[in-house]
Amino acid sequence: MNAIQLSIFSSRIESVCDEMGAILQRAAFSPNIKDRLDFSCAVFDVGGKLCAQAAHIPVHLGSMAYAMQDIVSLFEWEQGDVVALNDPYLGGTHLPDVTLVSPLFVNDDLVGFVANRAHHADIGAESPGSMPLSSSLDEEGLVISPMKIVRKNKKKPEFHQLLNKLKNSVESTGDFNAQISANWRGIERLSTIVSDYGVGEFANAVGQLNDYGDRLMLGLLKTIPSGVYQFTDVMDDDGLGTENIRIRLKLTIDNKKVIADFAGTDKQVVGNINCPLSVVAAAVYYVFRCLMPDNTPACYGVFKRIDILAEKGSFIHAEKPAAVAAGNVETSTRLVDVVMGALSKAIPEKIPAASHGSMNNVAMGLNSGADSWSYYETIGGGMGAGLLNDGLSAVQTHMTNTLNTPIESLEMHYPLRMKQYAIRWKSGGGGLHNGGDGIVREMEFLAPAQVTLLTERRRNKAWGLLGGEDGDAGKNWLNEKPLAAKTSVNVERGDCIKVMTPGGGGYGESGL
Repeated sequence: MNAIQLSIFSSRIESVCDEMGAILQRAAFSPNIKDRLDFSCAVFDVGGKLCAQAAHIPVHLGSMAYAMQDIVSLFEWEQGDVVALNDPYLGGTHLPDVTLVSPLFVNDDLVGFVANRAHHADIGAESPGSMPLSSSLDEEGLVISPMKIVRKNKKKPEFHQLLNKLKNSVESTGDFNAQISANWRGIERLSTIVSDYGVGEFANAVGQLNDYGDRLMLGLLKTIPSGVYQFTDVMDDDGLGTENIRIRLKLTIDNKKVIADFAGTDKQVVGNINCPLSVVAAAVYYVFRCLMPDNTPACYGVFKRIDILAEKGSFIHAEKPAAVAAGNVETSTRLVDVVMGALSKAIPEKIPAASHGSMNNVAMGLNSGADSWSYYETIGGGMGAGLLNDGLSAVQTHMTNTLNTPIESLEMHYPLRMKQYAIRWKSGGGGLHNGGDGIVREMEFLAPAQVTLLTERRRNKAWGLLGGEDGDAGKNWLNEKPLAAKTSVNVERGDCIKVMTPGGGGYGESGL
């Protein structure tokens, strides 16, 4: 293939992911998927290596890219199969993120796979929103070890048994059916591409795409001075008594290889900020992808020169049954800060200050009675400033790019009233360029509910770079009472929860 032909091929398989995402969004029932867009879609080759992904959620896609080779090796695949999983220790990230995988066959030959991962606000936890303040995996909801829920395009009994274990069966059924439909459309579109090229030429094109991705990665590594760069950052707490939990990184770079060694990171904790190694991979992959050209294909070849090392039993390579609900959202975000912190010592002109460093998770609802409901959202904050610009205010950063739930949708679906939704002015760190400001989001409850907050950067602020100031720490409130970074509370009609998200760090000394 010449360069133009390869670019067309890459765009065609990427468009499969885009169309899968469009189907999933439009067919889903829950605001979490259809409004917030908390989902991701990807295409893999016959061995489970990443071929393409849409610009969806980085923590979803990087972790799928890391784990899919092990997943596809577990089954004797048949045309029309759909496999579901969410087990963090068998290819998942945390329980609300449910992955569906489908194979593509051409003339009885297995050619590749499509997959999507979507966040379910109800995955069977006792705590509404299925993001509890947990101390073990069993408390976090239904664990789905990889299993076939559809065989030869017909739903198996296991599919209905799974849905019967969830509390909001109508919404959950709609979301699962949307995920299945997205995979079916992906198989249809990918089949057309394979037919146009032929099975052999399709496999050859995937190989050339990986070679091109590898060349781009080699080009990037030549721009980073070879050396060993170290950085340490801390998580505020695990919500159950352990504070200032360290992530340590020794990043070794030469012109052909990256080794991200997290030796010395603290051991797994009782609370749920633990995560599997796939989440670490997602964070590392994401940072290096950000440094590459915009036209870089999202494929296996881009990442194959990155080795990731972490001690088993550390809180970023946790062992079952450690709780992991916040690891996918909060720890993943801090991992990005650590990788960027290490790279800032090598290429400070290309690395921004730390962003707000939390997905600011809010889960809420009522799990009993006819009026039961379940809702989950993440809230943006301030982006870190860089060499050429101030940080953006009131945005999602790094490992998530979900939208906010529109106020109209929120108030239509749930017994909530939005009292305040505004920029948290002057919360970004000062400097030559200022960090972005956070968000103030205040909700009034129109009925009793249980609320769980899983947030970070409430004590340890987003760091500035090269003399820039740190951003302001976040704050959580129930009425006029301050709340912990990670907590679960019961609220009554008329109570208000206010989340004030952190600002981003500043860049450079002010006045220079």
